[in-house]
Amino acid sequence: MGRAEREAVCRDMLHAEPGLVARIVDEVRREVPAYRGLHGSRLAEVRAITRWASSRLLRMWAEDTGTTAADVERAREIGRARAADGRSVDAVVRAYRVGAAAADRIVAEHAGDRLSPGDVFALNRIWLRELETLTEALAAGHADAAERLDADRDRALRAFLDDLLVGRQASPAAVADRSRALGVCLPESGVLLVAGPARPAAGAPAAAVAPAPVPDRTPSAPDRASATAPAVHSAAHSAAAAGAELVARLLRARPAGGADVLHTTRADHLVLLLDPGLAALVGPLLRGTARHGCLVAGHGPDELAGAYRLARDALGAAPARAFDADGLLHTAEAHVVGLLNATPGATPATVRRHVLGPLLDPGNQHLAATLDAYLGTGSATAAAEALHLHPQTLRYRMRRVRELTGRDPRDPWQRLMLDIARTVHG
Repeated sequence: MGRAEREAVCRDMLHAEPGLVARIVDEVRREVPAYRGLHGSRLAEVRAITRWASSRLLRMWAEDTGTTAADVERAREIGRARAADGRSVDAVVRAYRVGAAAADRIVAEHAGDRLSPGDVFALNRIWLRELETLTEALAAGHADAAERLDADRDRALRAFLDDLLVGRQASPAAVADRSRALGVCLPESGVLLVAGPARPAAGAPAAAVAPAPVPDRTPSAPDRASATAPAVHSAAHSAAAAGAELVARLLRARPAGGADVLHTTRADHLVLLLDPGLAALVGPLLRGTARHGCLVAGHGPDELAGAYRLARDALGAAPARAFDADGLLHTAEAHVVGLLNATPGATPATVRRHVLGPLLDPGNQHLAATLDAYLGTGSATAAAEALHLHPQTLRYRMRRVRELTGRDPRDPWQRLMLDIARTVHG
């Protein structure tokens, strides 16, 4: 068969285009799971792309030509659109290859024995060479768009958390609408982590700083801004880098179907909103780094502004002994430090609830009284005498106090927390 015969077959195939396209699309939907659920405008778009790709490949075969710059750009644009749809590049490329194989069979059926070995070779060469060119362009367009969409979505998620941290658009309805638009799942009662550079331990030598030259004039506002901008930018960049690494590790540990991890940076602090199930992983991830953190639990999206202020202020005001071995403050510590420093949201009632917990139950009044006696006398023996208890009974009760509160009054900081919680009223 010569070129004239190929063109005749090509015209016949294009004349029968609706049936050709339908058969190819049906084959793709059977073989590629990502395409089975398409309907309406998306299915119509698949048919239109199939019509274009099959007609171009048939014309390349009939005319003995190859892909043009316009073909490549069209394929790249299709790849960009599929990235926006959320279809994986693997599924899209597989759909093209399945479609090409189906088209090859249909051409062979239609042409029958009119195809010479040379025609078959040319047809297969078109499918292999030109289809490869088109799918490479498609994959490149998909990758470009996916990278841009990821960056745009990351910025949008950061802006979402930034707004929640200042109480902007934080009503349940606004949060639900924005979550839906961004395709993000927030925890109903999340854990907020605020982490910043660890403060030097008491008595540690300060880093040597060369004295700055005395200016011969008072710096203007722009001078002051330009002098501080590099330091602020460096701190923010460092916080952003640390946040990205921490988020990446937490995401790897997140169970399937778990809430998303939102993160942003505020000055030199990184801020993350976590599912409660991930909170236990934060300490080991921060351990050994140059950062301390504060975890505040039990807050919905509409309460994050207060939680952020509480965690941020506690992180700046807490004494070194308040941090655990991983360099973390927890909810109770944040409320105690907040109460001592008059942070809004830290009240006697919140301190009592978070520090004492089950000891506030009426059924545990005897344990609360035992703790009062221990704190008031300073020793188990003296407390047992004051309560007219056998020392072994008192020790048993104190063990129950430690189990229920998670706090050991023999530790100076935890003793102080317990003492404050039992002293304040609210």
